[in-house]
Amino acid sequence: MTTTTTISGPAFSEAALRAALSVEARPPRAGALAASVCFAWRAMLKIKHVPMQLFDVTAFPIMFVLLYTYLFGGALAGSPREYLQQLLPGILVMTLCWITMYTGQGLNTDISKGVFDRFRSLPIWRPAVLVGMLLADTVRYLVASVVIVSLGLALGFRPHGGPLGVVAAVALLLVFAFSLSWVWTAVGLRMPTPEAVMHMSMTVLFPVTFASNVFVDPHTMPGWVQVFVNHNPITHLTTAARGLMHGTFAAGEVAWVLAWSAALVVVFAPLTMRLYAKER
Repeated sequence: MTTTTTISGPAFSEAALRAALSVEARPPRAGALAASVCFAWRAMLKIKHVPMQLFDVTAFPIMFVLLYTYLFGGALAGSPREYLQQLLPGILVMTLCWITMYTGQGLNTDISKGVFDRFRSLPIWRPAVLVGMLLADTVRYLVASVVIVSLGLALGFRPHGGPLGVVAAVALLLVFAFSLSWVWTAVGLRMPTPEAVMHMSMTVLFPVTFASNVFVDPHTMPGWVQVFVNHNPITHLTTAARGLMHGTFAAGEVAWVLAWSAALVVVFAPLTMRLYAKER
């Protein structure tokens, strides 16, 4: 014989349940801009809790400017001050291009930790995660630009194009860096680990940045090297930045930079979004 015991609890009326629930209207769904800014702020908070993330946009540029100016300035330009006038825009270009890799590395870190899956399940504009990271990195690019230009002015860098020329050059650099970041977001979605993203990006960035006119005039190079250097987008970017800063504006070089930037976005932004949609 089995005995069934029924446990009765307090009865809740519909009115009591409704009273316990919020009667306020549901907040509207975040738009594309609001969601992107929210994820950009998340990326900025990472810097607050891990200040070492700013090391590459502060300490490294300072070391490069000081080392190259005072070690090679006398040999390459006759004096460190003369060499600084050509070197500083090049160091600015190199620094911003190098730190673009951290977009893909940060994205891959979120994927490895499982945070990425949570973001993809949220009812938000799907590209907001990527766009937010790119917006936050643009702030880092701007910080690096301010550090390098300020140091250069303290050491004797005198841009003949004036403040407007410097601002125009930095703006052009930010456009190119933002476009280049899309390349590393695609790499970040394909590589297995954050370390692999860093190794892949440095394998590409090292030869591209050094085989350019960042440090020396291409006319001193062998002919076969000049062919690559003269068609290198970093060379066009460096020449355009120098021209804007020193008042020798070259519309052709600026046009090349804008064309390269547009091509990178057109190719890698759709590719990144396709990989993003397929991720796990």
